[in-house]
Amino acid sequence: MTSNTDIKTWIITGASSGLGLGLAEAALAAGEQVVGTARRADRFDVLKAKYGDRLLAMEHDVRNTSAAAAVVQSALDAFGRVDVLVNNAGAGQVGAAEEVSDAALRDMIDQHLLGPAAYVRAVLPHMRERGSGAIVQMSSQGGRMSFPAVGSYSAGKFALEGWSEALAGEVAPFGIQVLIAEPSRFRTEFNAADVINTADQDPTYTEVIGAVRANMAEADGIQEGDPARAAIVIRDVLGIADAPLRLPLGAEAVRNLTRVYQRALDDVRTWAPVSESADFPGLPPAVRAF
Repeated sequence: MTSNTDIKTWIITGASSGLGLGLAEAALAAGEQVVGTARRADRFDVLKAKYGDRLLAMEHDVRNTSAAAAVVQSALDAFGRVDVLVNNAGAGQVGAAEEVSDAALRDMIDQHLLGPAAYVRAVLPHMRERGSGAIVQMSSQGGRMSFPAVGSYSAGKFALEGWSEALAGEVAPFGIQVLIAEPSRFRTEFNAADVINTADQDPTYTEVIGAVRANMAEADGIQEGDPARAAIVIRDVLGIADAPLRLPLGAEAVRNLTRVYQRALDDVRTWAPVSESADFPGLPPAVRAF
């Protein structure tokens, strides 16, 4: 495979389906190069037949953090550069806190925080040397809000967003952009019965989260979000100088996050006197470096 250092190169984890596939197809259709990962490389056969050597298909489970650097090196060996890293791979999980085991909770953290972090660490030296690059962290509206039955999934996405917010400040001086995408429901395999993880059900919680379980299953195949349109939005935003750190994707995400942010702001203002009373009296405001 010969490299072309004039063409943009993407690394996209979980690129064989859903939003990852939408981004991969958009990049390849634009004449760009993609290193796509999936747990089974044969899921790229159709794309490979269409785009040939501009797609490097690699088998990788993001939970295997020690192998992330090899994927990045393969991208550099094949194409000579990495312009955009998209940390997209992951899966949902449904279950009340008491139902989700330690192992299942760790799995959400492994997929949604530790896996992306390993890729970021591996790609940053190259991006810093070039003085440019973009990192897209595929979070969720569930990375800023949560509700019964999705706490373990949101734990991973909340962690990713906090980690990525700090990352954005660390890498901006080197010309590297961080974009946290927060999709609502998109027409992907996310809600499929054989994809979403479901904890063993405790009948104690049937009345509490039974409707949530049913709704998650019923959404499969009728989600409002279009992965192809989302890919266009992300590509467009990456080209904007004053792009936001967080980008809700989908009308539902806009509605829900607007409501959540407003409620949180109202609470801060309402309880401000109580909160402020916890300080030593008479001291000047704290001075910080940020």
